[in-house]
Amino acid sequence: MKFVVAIASEIRNHSKEGEIDMRSLQSQIVVLAALALAFGLSTGATLADENTDDRNDPLEPLNRFTSGFNTVLRKGILDPLVDLYQFLTPDPIENAISNAASNLGEPITFASSLLQGDTENAGNSLERFFVNTTVGVGGLGDPATEMGIEARREDLGQALATHGVETGPHIVLPVLGPSNLRDLSGDLPVMLLNPIPLAGTVAKGTVEYSGKQDTVNSIGKDAVDPYVAERETYEQNRAYEVRNGNIESPAIGDLNTQ
Repeated sequence: MKFVVAIASEIRNHSKEGEIDMRSLQSQIVVLAALALAFGLSTGATLADENTDDRNDPLEPLNRFTSGFNTVLRKGILDPLVDLYQFLTPDPIENAISNAASNLGEPITFASSLLQGDTENAGNSLERFFVNTTVGVGGLGDPATEMGIEARREDLGQALATHGVETGPHIVLPVLGPSNLRDLSGDLPVMLLNPIPLAGTVAKGTVEYSGKQDTVNSIGKDAVDPYVAERETYEQNRAYEVRNGNIESPAIGDLNTQ
């Protein structure tokens, strides 16, 4: 919890000065993610037995605190920035930026699909990346979709699930939001080895969030317990994605933010 407080303090202090040390912020998020992963591995099995809910959430007190912090951060900083971005950016440019951000995820989809033995989707992803990067001018356009090469995003968490790895304890990360032990195990290497400059990573995440802002903010809006609503929506949506839609669709749309 001290790391969450430290991140909150850094954002508040540096925002007053007009800038945020994003490299330091990313480092703290990665450290917290690693600690959450280690703590989940060492305590998840034993604490899960004591958890009276069906959902594996032994870190619930810390998760609730972090979820509250994320809500304050989203409403106080991220939402105003996204609203300003959407107001100032013409739709064609916004679509081009969104396409470029989506194109950056194709290599992860390619690798994940191969790990799952899904050579068809791996081939589609590689073809989409090549076509959109070249014909689409660095991914700003999406000619691959116009050519009938449909996108189906995959990640390393889904690859682990295919090989029988259970979700493990639910985890809420500062800024990044809800996850679980399995998904975090897949996301952490990507965060550490990501070749994209930090500014590009932040911009990509902001652009992706801008397309799901209303959906994210609607979660738990009228719920008795917003935290439980957020947790269940994430876990159900992930189960839907892992099975490639071969189960009943969750009540709220696609919330994949990786």
